[in-house]
Amino acid sequence: MKIVKPDFYDRFRCLAGACPDSCCHEWEVDVDNEAAARYLALDGPLGERLRQVLKPSEEGYSMVIENRRCPMWRQDGLCQIQAELGHDALCQTCQTFPRLRHDYGDYVELGLELSCPEAARLLFAPYGFVEETLPGGEQECDPRLFALLIESRAQALKFLESSPLPMGKKLAVLLLYAYDVQAALDGDKLLPLDDSLPEVALSGDISGFYPFFRKLEILTPRWLQRLDAAPAARPCREELGYLMKYLICRYWLQAVADGELTVWVKFMLVACLLVNALGGDMVTTAQLFSKEIENDPDNLDAILDAVYSEEPFTDSNLLGLLLQN
Repeated sequence: MKIVKPDFYDRFRCLAGACPDSCCHEWEVDVDNEAAARYLALDGPLGERLRQVLKPSEEGYSMVIENRRCPMWRQDGLCQIQAELGHDALCQTCQTFPRLRHDYGDYVELGLELSCPEAARLLFAPYGFVEETLPGGEQECDPRLFALLIESRAQALKFLESSPLPMGKKLAVLLLYAYDVQAALDGDKLLPLDDSLPEVALSGDISGFYPFFRKLEILTPRWLQRLDAAPAARPCREELGYLMKYLICRYWLQAVADGELTVWVKFMLVACLLVNALGGDMVTTAQLFSKEIENDPDNLDAILDAVYSEEPFTDSNLLGLLLQN
């Protein structure tokens, strides 16, 4: 079994009370059944408090949000459960976040979620990957599709990091390349990545992004304020390369399950264009986007559905926005 991870993965450390945001802030934390059973059986004030704030959910239990924060989050920024019972007493969600694991049987990728501020800082800087081989693991994916996705993703990442094209044009090339890879997934031969772009006049309008994102579930007032400001589109900043690299690493191989690479790539480009337009410090804006969208499965699914047909996310509109710089 091959395991691949960013070279910063093992040195990541939670900022705890020094975090400028928090995974305990505004999110409703899912609690696995095993941890919930332990919490509900606890004696003393902590057990009594946990029985007040744990509620059944579709997949187990969750913590009731109070004043837009987890009720176990103390004023000093630390978790009351961890402080009194230790790290091993935390539920699976809190033990693992922001660590990601994508398991394809004999191939596993590890990473960090952009919604964590410290992870975002690491992701918006140059980094490479390390590999290790361990015994075990059986191939679970269609070998032809998976090999195509591995090869094409490597080409996409190489192009993203080495091409001298402006960022907007690089992202436009990746959209067109996604269609070539999609054709290969559907049975054609995989073509080399071609960095030429059509010489046609295209215009893009980002104004339709904002009402779409406003109708999704909103976690934080800050996000709604940023959307309500509805800034105009702007030329793509070079820092978007870090965001696109993260998105490619996280989502490109997901197409092995549904065969819909173009949908995933269009989601990546919508994310890049929105984060770019909202302005401000890009690391902070990207982290806020991730918190609102990536960590809400319903929001993510809504975007994946919308890129099929909604007018703001048509290929011509996305290309028009990307090629304006």
